[in-house]
Amino acid sequence: MTNVVIFGAPGSGKGTQSELIIKKYGFDHISTGDVLRAEMKNETELGKIAKDYIAKGALVPDDLIINMLANVLDSKKNSKGVIFDGFPRTIPQGEALNKMLAERGCKVDVVLSLEVDDAELMDRLIKRGQISGRSDDNAETIKSRLEVYHGQTSPLKQFYIEQGILASIKGTGSIEEIFERVSKAIDACK
Repeated sequence: MTNVVIFGAPGSGKGTQSELIIKKYGFDHISTGDVLRAEMKNETELGKIAKDYIAKGALVPDDLIINMLANVLDSKKNSKGVIFDGFPRTIPQGEALNKMLAERGCKVDVVLSLEVDDAELMDRLIKRGQISGRSDDNAETIKSRLEVYHGQTSPLKQFYIEQGILASIKGTGSIEEIFERVSKAIDACK
């Protein structure tokens, strides 16, 4: 099984590229947000605990997220590959993901980092906000989200560079051009 982590700033094209990866390679998509919502909706033990944290306005602890992801991963043992989207975001989460995968006899094979400069991201997100009506796609909120992203991911990028598995992907050009770069990085790790 090929394990891919995809990250990039808001508006970098993670969703679009993830869909293309799924279509071409037949990988399963594991989105932390989707997993969390499903666990809470199904009122699993982990979901109930997560709901309590969220109700208090607190972040769901990493170990709880890892346990949820482990359950999902265990249900996908026969998968060709998995794309982790939205996780990890911090070095402790990266370490926890490595440990969880090692316990299952596998590892993160490649980390795709979609690189787009902030001015381009602002343009993309403002346009997306105008089209979709998303209230969180305004200049002030976007600037704040980008600052949080850069603060969290700079150390995480270094973590994966040190493991020799970070593939920095130029995230500009046509969707097809970007996907060609993404495909090369995935094919190189197989």
